[in-house]
Amino acid sequence: MEQLITDISQLDPNGIYTYADYLRWRFEERIELIKGKIFKMSPAPSAKHQHIAAQVQGLLFIYLRGKSCKLYSAPFDVRLLDKKKTSRANGEVYTVVQPDISVICDKSKIDERGCIGAPDLIVEILSPGNSKKEIKTKYALYEENGVREYWVVYPSEQSLFQFVLNNEEKFVLKAAFAEDEVFNAHIFPDLQIDLAEVFAE
Repeated sequence: MEQLITDISQLDPNGIYTYADYLRWRFEERIELIKGKIFKMSPAPSAKHQHIAAQVQGLLFIYLRGKSCKLYSAPFDVRLLDKKKTSRANGEVYTVVQPDISVICDKSKIDERGCIGAPDLIVEILSPGNSKKEIKTKYALYEENGVREYWVVYPSEQSLFQFVLNNEEKFVLKAAFAEDEVFNAHIFPDLQIDLAEVFAE
């Protein structure tokens, strides 16, 4: 049996790791793996972040009840596959992320460890600690892996950016919404999200 890693200092910050390595890590810090590189996640989310996440989850949960698509919230491992490889073996997976909210419509992507392959919808709620690099990295990663719709929520500005994948498999900004606007999900056209409800204190 391979040795467990109990302290993040045992890892090489410049190293390249796989999901097989990730499964051996038993330290407190929350991390994501993006193309083999370690990305430390922000500390525990703020009360505002958690409130917004709960509001969005609640609206999605009600809408998805009785439908085939399933809703998952962090901490929930989403393993993304390298486009050049089709192997799902743990040692061949170099990206593991934990989106705030994931909606997955293909049941074959769900296993006991989480999701393998791109969710249909991802919602990320930004924290003050999110860097521009992290935001750009995630955007490119989700686009590359074929996430059909991506919402980025900015709590401090009370705004939401809605990106959808076009026929060229590139994200386009469908719209930006603020504070009290109501918008429709792209992949679920009959789902309306009222931002006044989402951002209500």
